[in-house]
Amino acid sequence: MHVHTPGERDAPVPAPDAGVSFVMPVLNEERYLEASVASVLTQDVDGPSELILALGPSTDGTDALARRLAAGDPRVRLISNPDADIPIGLNRAIAASAYPTIVRVDAHSALEPGYTRRAMATLARVRAANVGGVMRAEGRTPFQRAVARAYNSPIGLGGGAYHSGGSDGPAESAYLGVMRRAVLDEVGGFDESIRRGEDWELNLRIRRAGYRVWFDPDLAVAYWPRERWSRLVRQFRSTGTWRGELVRRYGRRNSLRFFAPPALVVAVAVAFVVAVLQLTGVLHGVWSVIASLVYLPLVAYLAVVIGYAASGRAGPGIRERLWALLVVPSMHLAWGTGFLGGAARGARENVDTSRLRRNTPLP
Repeated sequence: MHVHTPGERDAPVPAPDAGVSFVMPVLNEERYLEASVASVLTQDVDGPSELILALGPSTDGTDALARRLAAGDPRVRLISNPDADIPIGLNRAIAASAYPTIVRVDAHSALEPGYTRRAMATLARVRAANVGGVMRAEGRTPFQRAVARAYNSPIGLGGGAYHSGGSDGPAESAYLGVMRRAVLDEVGGFDESIRRGEDWELNLRIRRAGYRVWFDPDLAVAYWPRERWSRLVRQFRSTGTWRGELVRRYGRRNSLRFFAPPALVVAVAVAFVVAVLQLTGVLHGVWSVIASLVYLPLVAYLAVVIGYAASGRAGPGIRERLWALLVVPSMHLAWGTGFLGGAARGARENVDTSRLRRNTPLP
């Protein structure tokens, strides 16, 4: 089997008016779906377009809202995704699509005006197979705004280009993505065994096939994070678990920044053990002084978090800044704990329950 060098192959460029298919997996998104769909239907596209909603087993009013939206615009099509998993829903929507360019949309997001036209131009200009831009996290409450600020800061999510910006050029992965259908078919679509991080893994296969994945900083998508602390923690723990699984599968192909949160978790665990030994008198004298050095990384970390929360970067209001003191460590520790479990045991059947309600059937 021939192994291609990433970027050596040009992706096909369909005619500008060949059409665009937007695909969106949906589960319990009653609060956000209408705005997300509206952002798609107002995109300026040459040629025909369609929006395919892959409806999971929602337990709120999502399905009724989706039916109303589909009745109001013939471009909106509904398909069933009873498994609820995102990669399965995406593959089903792509299989049902009619056009050669696929635009992935999250029901918890909204495309900026001009997003699709700009992405199509970039795809044609650089002959990439996939292009993505910046996730602009936004919030409606002080908590959600604190989470959004953390998403957009290198302090929160480690400085990936699609979180904090960067230069136009080749990329490891793409946020959501505008993709050529022919390349998706060639590489086999999304891996349905990966419930989180499926976009990173898909882009890895695209690059291994010799195609380019591109970052365009002028592309932007608004994203609304989880509204409650418990849901945020569950989301990040699941995401970390699946990143640990991807490290098991692909090892050093993962960026070093993914290892920072688990290192923090290990540092906290070691500091806790040392503190217990000191308090019980097992460690004393010079050995206790030497062992106290394990606290230094945590002191430095807390200083960074407090400095971030005290600055304008965490938000203009006191409530956003206070929430930041909880949000940032929660994101890091939940992600890092999940990563260690996923790396040690594999993700197995781990499910992100942060969007599930009490009566939502698990996939």
